[in-house]
Amino acid sequence: MSEKDPRKHAADLHRDKPRGAAPAAEETAAVVALDTAGGAMEPSAVPATAQSGKLPGGPDTLFRKIFTGSGMVSVLAVFLALVIGGLLIASTDEQVGKTSTYLFARPADFLTAVWNAATGSYIALFQGSIFNPRGSSVAVQFAPFMETLTIATPLITAGLGVALAFRAGLFNIGAQGQIIMAGILAAWVGFALDLPLGLHLLLVLVAGIVGGAIWGGLVGLLKARTGAHEVILTIMFNYIALYFLRYLLNTPAFQRPGDSNPISPILDPTAVYPQILGTQYRLHLGFVLAIAATVLVWWLLSRSTVGFEFRAVGANPKAAQTAGINVSRSTILVMAIAGALAGMSGVAQVAGTEKVLTDGVAATYGFDAITVALLGRSTPWGTFAAGLLFGAFRAGAVQMQIQTGTPIDIVLVVQSLIVLFIAAPPLVRAVFGLNPRRRKPAAAGTSRKAAATGGAA
Repeated sequence: MSEKDPRKHAADLHRDKPRGAAPAAEETAAVVALDTAGGAMEPSAVPATAQSGKLPGGPDTLFRKIFTGSGMVSVLAVFLALVIGGLLIASTDEQVGKTSTYLFARPADFLTAVWNAATGSYIALFQGSIFNPRGSSVAVQFAPFMETLTIATPLITAGLGVALAFRAGLFNIGAQGQIIMAGILAAWVGFALDLPLGLHLLLVLVAGIVGGAIWGGLVGLLKARTGAHEVILTIMFNYIALYFLRYLLNTPAFQRPGDSNPISPILDPTAVYPQILGTQYRLHLGFVLAIAATVLVWWLLSRSTVGFEFRAVGANPKAAQTAGINVSRSTILVMAIAGALAGMSGVAQVAGTEKVLTDGVAATYGFDAITVALLGRSTPWGTFAAGLLFGAFRAGAVQMQIQTGTPIDIVLVVQSLIVLFIAAPPLVRAVFGLNPRRRKPAAAGTSRKAAATGGAA
């Protein structure tokens, strides 16, 4: 058997094919010729169409593109986590336990109990986070949604800081420490300085952003100059910030006069965020700034040269350096901006929600921000939506426990399941039958073998 150039053989097939042959047949013959080296080799195990990036089994439809995209996978991951969470809720329900004793005699009773337990808890979660129809007025009915926005505010800005670092190839798990350092500086400016309205709040915001930026920038500097891993650095910086805060809260400079409790003085009225919808809600100016930060990060990544450098470094640092991008400068800058975004969360806590500084100022917002960024696929608006979702979980968990007796830890389980499924997109696609790599029909394989045989002859 004489060896042939597969490209020449494909051209011969195209030239010798009858004039009325279908375009699909011509493409198949050409692909088979290239895949089998003109019939000199056995067909490859992976179809050539799959190797070229096309979906086997026909052209992509709009329906399949939508339902196999990363955004839809995130939505399905949340849905799957809620389903499993509902089963866990049902497992703790007393009525479900009773009906399970005669499951095979009357399975409808058991299934009804499971459904009522799961839906009852999620309805309570909805009423505690979005809308409570039993409220005495419209303002009271929408109070849960305002609380969701309030809780989501630090999650959004801290999540943006983590997401931005992810896009640059850095794993910033130091948002917790960045929030704490921002809270320290913002609180001190808020209660120690006596400044006019407007200027005082502006300095509080600037102090918090600078504090977070310095704490994040130091990590970037150490990584750029010494090659130290940012994960180890940020973990250590979290502890340094936490114990530094606890030390300060036991010094006269950060304690209330005549009080030995580790709580700072209340911030001056000129240094706190105004409540944007009146005193009946806790929602403050920080949420508006969170929206502005989302727009800013979107513009930075999508429309600016600096953002392009961040994405290039995240995709391939060596290639970016070869192209003339200063990788060290990008590393320092992206960590500083990420710290500044997390610092906005610290300001929202001390100047918006708490109005004092305690050792719990960061709560778990810095660690939850990692989950928010993962769920949001490290995109600005995806992170914003994920922050709202987790804010709703936090706001509604208490009401769910009060109304139905469901353990509040179930919400943490659901959040953990969301992270698990987000980290395994093939698993989610397999559960819902949305795997884009469908098996090629047998007819196509038969025609390819026939063409290969003819080419060999």
